[in-house]
Amino acid sequence: MGAEFLALILVVVYVGAVAVLFLFVVMLLDVDFTRLRQGFVEYLPQGLLIALVVAIELIYVVSGLGPSQRAAAAATPQGTLSNTAALGEVLYTRYFYFFQAAGLILLTAMIGAIVLTLHHTPGVKRQNVGAQVARIRKARSKVRKVPSRAGI
Repeated sequence: MGAEFLALILVVVYVGAVAVLFLFVVMLLDVDFTRLRQGFVEYLPQGLLIALVVAIELIYVVSGLGPSQRAAAAATPQGTLSNTAALGEVLYTRYFYFFQAAGLILLTAMIGAIVLTLHHTPGVKRQNVGAQVARIRKARSKVRKVPSRAGI
């Protein structure tokens, strides 16, 4: 019935939705790109090294030198599990560390997007949760005696 296709399509759709969400957040925030570009040359060698490693991995997988498709198809015996269960079992047993690494990379990207777009504007009041929690009862309210039918 193509359940594995449905599962993978759902993942792709939700990843796309999160990417669009980040895109709109970055577009709606006033990001100073000139300040972000100042350190570009400083981090260029590390970025090129990472790009080279990713390119080598892609060439390795596409060229057929990597794990064969037969090995991935034979992960579970034919007819013992449904497609979705087989996909889940392979993902959470054989490829568990890679799955967790992908999650950590996405978490790092999310934190990076937040750090890059977060800036404090001077003169704007901000919520201080620590100060709110640390308040005592006497500082929260004042009891005043108001005579009946008279204003404060």
